[in-house]
Amino acid sequence: MALFIRQNDNRSQLQEKLAAELQERAKQKAQKADLPDGVTDSAYIKDTKQTTSLAWLWILIILSVLGLVLWLVIATTGK
Repeated sequence: MALFIRQNDNRSQLQEKLAAELQERAKQKAQKADLPDGVTDSAYIKDTKQTTSLAWLWILIILSVLGLVLWLVIATTGK
């Protein structure tokens, strides 16, 4: 344990300067990484529409078509 503590005492000025610069860069990056506030950053949904009440019908049609295609593939390969 004493050897480990002595290693910290033997740091050169260059090592201390580099460590300080890296810490400063990390602080600057942390400050720049602001989370979106949800008000001014919501421009991407400006021209979108809300899902209608007929969405379930489209899902049902798509599932029916996929089921029909699957049935046709199974029925034709079985012979």
